[in-house]
Amino acid sequence: MHVFDGTYYLDMEPVVIEQALPAAEAAANRGEALTGTGFWQAVARVKTDNELIDRYADRIAMIDQTSFRHWALVVVPIGIGTALMSLATAVGIMLIGYAYALTDLTAVVVFYLGFGIVLITSHGLAHLIVGRLSGIRFTSWFIGTIGRPQPGVKIDYVSYLETRPVRRAWMHASGAIVTKVVPFALIGAAVAASLPSWAVWALPAIGVASIVTDVLWSTKKSDWKKFEREMKFAHMS
Repeated sequence: MHVFDGTYYLDMEPVVIEQALPAAEAAANRGEALTGTGFWQAVARVKTDNELIDRYADRIAMIDQTSFRHWALVVVPIGIGTALMSLATAVGIMLIGYAYALTDLTAVVVFYLGFGIVLITSHGLAHLIVGRLSGIRFTSWFIGTIGRPQPGVKIDYVSYLETRPVRRAWMHASGAIVTKVVPFALIGAAVAASLPSWAVWALPAIGVASIVTDVLWSTKKSDWKKFEREMKFAHMS
């Protein structure tokens, strides 16, 4: 049996998919992890065949959503969540602007408070915007765990499977790209706000640290790993 990326069996026969999905449904309904049920291997196989997508997309989406509802710490409807994230981004930008009227440490604190808000909210908004432009729908905003409190957006798996792999890949990459761009994009604003030189230089330092973190971690566990995974599917199609 051929193995893709050390995990996903791409020549899995439909009969095996039919065995994996009931096991995954049972695990999801019990609130258990899908790992070990064969679900993600089945999803990978389905991605390689448009006929299988047509046959299994709705069922896969239902299992994915059921599992998500059990593990996500906080779930907010997509419309409300998007409004809140957009409002928070606007507040962050206003705080950055307000720092122009302040001096010394107060200006630094207000500027970086705004910067932190924009950095957190823009990540998920980038996924949402690029995803929607690519044809991917989303069901909700969420916070996964206390240890990882950054807000995220939950995809609608039917639309995800129906979207071309290269577009799925760039949707995953978009959040990481924006997170890297924001610190560098605000260097000029920090200079214009007359922040101390150490506060200005902290922005590119944060940007470089974020890039290093991506190289060491995200390529193995997060957005860039998903980008690489979907680009492999794109090269196969």
